[in-house]
Amino acid sequence: MTTQNDPPVAITDPRPVCTPVASQAAQASAVDLVLPLAAVGAAGVVAGYGYVRRTRRARTRTTPGGPSAAPAVEPLAELDRRTRASLVEADDCIRTSREELACAVALSGTGPAAPYARAVREAETELAAAFAMRQRYDEGVPAEEAARRHALAGIDGRCAEAGRRLDAEAAGFDRLRGPEFGTGAALEAAEARFRELAGRTGTAQATLADLAVRYAPTASAGVTGYVEQAKDRLVFATSRLNRARQTADRGELGRAALHLRAAEGGVAQAAVFVDEVHRLATALTTAARWLPAALTGAEAQLARVRAAGPAALPAVPSGELRSRLLHADAVLDSVRQEVTARRPHDPLGLLRRVVGATAPLDTGRGGVLAAAASLVARSEVAGAGGFVTTHRGVVGAEARTRLAAAERCLARVDGRSGVRVPQDGVAGAPGDNSAGASTDAPAGVPLGVPADASADISADVPADVSVRVPAEVPADVLADVMTDALACGDLATQARELAELDVRTHGNPHDGPTAHESGLAGAVLGGLLSPGAAQDGTPPSFGGPRTRDRRGQAPP
Repeated sequence: MTTQNDPPVAITDPRPVCTPVASQAAQASAVDLVLPLAAVGAAGVVAGYGYVRRTRRARTRTTPGGPSAAPAVEPLAELDRRTRASLVEADDCIRTSREELACAVALSGTGPAAPYARAVREAETELAAAFAMRQRYDEGVPAEEAARRHALAGIDGRCAEAGRRLDAEAAGFDRLRGPEFGTGAALEAAEARFRELAGRTGTAQATLADLAVRYAPTASAGVTGYVEQAKDRLVFATSRLNRARQTADRGELGRAALHLRAAEGGVAQAAVFVDEVHRLATALTTAARWLPAALTGAEAQLARVRAAGPAALPAVPSGELRSRLLHADAVLDSVRQEVTARRPHDPLGLLRRVVGATAPLDTGRGGVLAAAASLVARSEVAGAGGFVTTHRGVVGAEARTRLAAAERCLARVDGRSGVRVPQDGVAGAPGDNSAGASTDAPAGVPLGVPADASADISADVPADVSVRVPAEVPADVLADVMTDALACGDLATQARELAELDVRTHGNPHDGPTAHESGLAGAVLGGLLSPGAAQDGTPPSFGGPRTRDRRGQAPP
């Protein structure tokens, strides 16, 4: 240290006086610079590693497409088309399996065939669920696209399960039919069945001619041409039976089995055609007998509604009630005029008109009308089912879906109401009370109609016509029977119309003189041979999609 009086002294150390403070500041600046550089470096390393991974993944990609690895979504229209095809395929498999199972039962009995009958029933259950889902889908339920995709996937899965159930039993079913199938008892049984059907075809032709004389043309329009188609299937069966016997004599058992299976299918479809003619004739006879009683019952129903006024149907506005009464009066008057004119008419058609006019006014007391509605619906469903069965080679999924809906509807009507009309419309043996019907009906009232409904029944109803309506059925349930039965008939009519449209649209790929002479055209139309089959085409057999064509794939 110096004073003003001392001479100046030179500083020998040039470093700053605050050396410790300056050093700490320099060190802090260095640390502040290193940390950002380290962070930038780490980010670069991560980015580089990500780039390398992306490049490597792109080089080793096995799925097509751009940068997204998500699978392509199947268009809804394509999924819908595939589901329709699955329904048709599963339905064909079940119908064919059912037909061949009947042939096996005729030879082996119900006991040995029980496992295969169970497989068919289980497959039918799966397909029924698929058809129910498809019916809701066609009605717009569900509405969301994702839910509709899920519904279509469920339908496809049900169809696949039905096919798997039949495929699983195909090998065992072949063992049931035996290694000698195509010869011996199976061939003789098919020939006997063929001869029976040939005789019944002549009877059906006479029956159809009688229907044309007795009734209006619309009455038998549903079976027009059925006798000719039955003969066509029998021509096909004749050819295949002859070839089955010839190949069996040469020891070609595989070929013999192939031809015999085709002949069995032809005979089965000929039986459907013939049975449909006789069924319709019986239904028309029954409807003609029931028509006067239905008219009387309908008029009594209208009289009750008029007497009760708005209280008869409280939920219906008075103006609407008057309109319904006027419409019903007009329909009943028109029907009665046709009946009394002594001209040929369509009893089933007239019966349906009576039921349709009175259903909106039914209060649950018209037992005869409920039975008439059931009779009409049953006939319409049976007619549509026969057509689909015998033309399934070209009938699509929509017609089959409506038919399945009609069959479910009819089963619900029977289950809820207990109304039973025998298939032939004729009462069973005297005292038969198998359906639990009342046996104390007044004279002139058909067995099974509640006693309090006697005012609905004409006194001249033939005694051999039977309907069973259990007396314990509530009036509100019985009132719904007519409406529900009409809905069943509407679904069946839609199915028939759609199936006929499919036949007209698709035609027959084997349509020609030679095809008709051999019955090949009808066989393809009926699904007895595949559309692309040649004269020696493979007929489908018991089984699902994987096994139904196995006989054509097996060595001769």
